[in-house]
Amino acid sequence: MRRGSRVSEADVKTHRARVAQEERMKMLWGGAALAACALGFAAGTSQAAEGWSTVAEKPYVVKVRARPGTQAKDVWAEGELAASAADVQAVLRDVDAYRHWMPYVKESRLLKELPDEGQLTYTRLDLPVVSARDYISNVVLESKLVEDGSGVFAQRWQAEPDAIPQRRGTVRIRLNEGSWRVEPRGEDKSHAVYRFTVDPAGSIPGFLARMGQKDAVEDTFRAVEKRARQHAESRQQESNAHRD
Repeated sequence: MRRGSRVSEADVKTHRARVAQEERMKMLWGGAALAACALGFAAGTSQAAEGWSTVAEKPYVVKVRARPGTQAKDVWAEGELAASAADVQAVLRDVDAYRHWMPYVKESRLLKELPDEGQLTYTRLDLPVVSARDYISNVVLESKLVEDGSGVFAQRWQAEPDAIPQRRGTVRIRLNEGSWRVEPRGEDKSHAVYRFTVDPAGSIPGFLARMGQKDAVEDTFRAVEKRARQHAESRQQESNAHRD
């Protein structure tokens, strides 16, 4: 409009209609952008989930997928444990005792305490058919249960293969990483998610590698559950002794 010209009521209505139309277009484009972002996120999530093959559903869900660039496989297992999360946390943090109950573990010890309750640990495995293996792990404590047993216990580890000299007659595992996440699920019950990737190194018979993906995971879950229940019994006995 030219300066000084009179604005008619029709002009005002036209201007308002144009502004309203522009606002509607902005909302439409904004919604389209949000939808595109959502679709992109969903596609990314779908792609991340691809590649997993379920090898067992009972008593624990076990999934595996190839680790690109290696001969190893990622393993994801989860299920319910008939033991409290607090007792599971206690036994998984007691590395020195692994040799007494963890399948195939011949030797285990804490090498060094690390900052923020981390641990540098050594483990030696005595496996059927093949040579002994060992590995050194840098264990990071991500979260732990509070005193009343609530919260989440989570720890992860990664191999530190050169932390100590290699032993004669033992194959050093150089790729070994994983995590435990344990949450309470009622009295004396918990839900555990166990993830790991291990390249066993050296020559491993194919049937043994395939068996380990499912059977070894189940053995580990059972062993953790049994040890946690034993820990609960010992704790109860100590409590009763103190009351007496």
